[in-house]
Amino acid sequence: MPAARSIRRFTAQVARRRAGAGLGEVLGDVYYAVVISAVGIGVALGVAGALRTALPHVPDEALPSGVSLPTVVAVLAVVVAGVVLSLAARLGPVGAGGAEATWWLTTPVDRRGLLRPTSLRLPVVAGLTGGAVVALLDGGLLADHGIGHVLRLGLGAALLCAALVLGAGHLQSHGVPRRATAVVGDLVIAAAPALALLAALAGWRLSALPDVPWWLLVALALAVAGLGWWLDLRLGRIRGRDLRESGSVATQAAGAVVSLDSRELGRALTDSAARPRRRRVRRMRLARGPVTALLVADLTVLLRSPRHLVQLVGSALVPVVVVITPQLAGPLGVVVALLVSGYVGMLATGEGSRRAEMSPAVDRVLPLSAQQVRRVRLVVPGVVMLLWSLVAFGAVGSWEGDPVGWLLLGVASAPVWGAAAVRAAFRPSPNWEGPLVATPMGALPGGVAAVLSRGPDVAVLGMIPVIICVVLGTVVPTVLLVQVGLSAIALAVASSTSTKTMMERLSEASEAAEKEKRGRA
Repeated sequence: MPAARSIRRFTAQVARRRAGAGLGEVLGDVYYAVVISAVGIGVALGVAGALRTALPHVPDEALPSGVSLPTVVAVLAVVVAGVVLSLAARLGPVGAGGAEATWWLTTPVDRRGLLRPTSLRLPVVAGLTGGAVVALLDGGLLADHGIGHVLRLGLGAALLCAALVLGAGHLQSHGVPRRATAVVGDLVIAAAPALALLAALAGWRLSALPDVPWWLLVALALAVAGLGWWLDLRLGRIRGRDLRESGSVATQAAGAVVSLDSRELGRALTDSAARPRRRRVRRMRLARGPVTALLVADLTVLLRSPRHLVQLVGSALVPVVVVITPQLAGPLGVVVALLVSGYVGMLATGEGSRRAEMSPAVDRVLPLSAQQVRRVRLVVPGVVMLLWSLVAFGAVGSWEGDPVGWLLLGVASAPVWGAAAVRAAFRPSPNWEGPLVATPMGALPGGVAAVLSRGPDVAVLGMIPVIICVVLGTVVPTVLLVQVGLSAIALAVASSTSTKTMMERLSEASEAAEKEKRGRA
């Protein structure tokens, strides 16, 4: 029998031959990727530097209370670790999908040699991404040390992220369910803002991120190498079913990213950590008709997704952390916290609508029109985001000294988030049959930006009164009334079943008016 390495080489040769790409094209792609990565890092550093300049400057010794900016960066580093662990468990970390699972796993060869590149791919990607993010946070947002400190910190973060992925691979080789590892990562993410609040209550803060000595980096590198070598010895013990499941999830996620389908990406990450079977059966006694059946279904989908619950809890605590951080507690920081955390929380509430868009069979058999179904789907996201708004806007109101006014503004703006969630869930897919446009990310269909903006457009336009109030530092009654009107408009837009963009509607209206003028003439 041939060796596993020769099988991998043969497969790679056939793939390159059928792809028709020569050495020059491969080197050009590598060069292009390196240039784009460098440009992206430079832009991120510029944005972080501009944000650091725009934030209020408060010396560490003059902080009256709350947490310091280095403490917030340390909390964000914990979030990065939780995200790496959660994604590693959902995407593998070791898997074989498609042709690899069909052909490679059935051959009577050493499975270690077949899976070795796959077991190293995710730790390398996680290490590079995690190290770059932490280095950007330290060098761009803090900028209180030299380049050597930033590089050592980024290298340490990269090694820790790689170690987390390798640890998840060891758990997979021991038969630990991927769902359990993903839940641990989600809990780490949820614990990060809670740690910031505990630090504020205890009066504990960091004046700067600690420097990572070289001996510690060497020790981490040796530990990562040892974990990789140990995982390589255990690759043959991973069950074929686990490898196929992990590979199928990674393939589904990669296809969703290439096709710019965020809904499919969310389904891949959610279903990969879902419980395969339920020990208890819920009677759904609250479902008394078609309307209540939809409401119960949406609420059940939300409650059975730990990742979405973590999104809601963590995003609701972000504005609280921002307002208790004097170096972030300014109009810019509060606006960014409300918009970004609100959008992240909003995405967690629309899972029921996203599944209904993928499989509308249940909605079509109900004695409800399509518009009525959209209106019912607005209830659960609206109510959940109302609770989110009470926490977020309550913190902003305590910071501004007017809790009642800001709570009223939060209640008035909550329907906007629910409307954005439903509008984003039922947006049409990009038209890949039409002409393609050359972009830095490859060939994309025309009008893809208009499709992806459905949902975020409602959130941004509907939150303009909130932005005005944050900039003014007070809730103006006139602006509050405008917020009520915009929320009503957002609900009407989200309940509409039309898939056309605003530009297409205006174009059709102008054409109809032109035809009417010609008919009269």
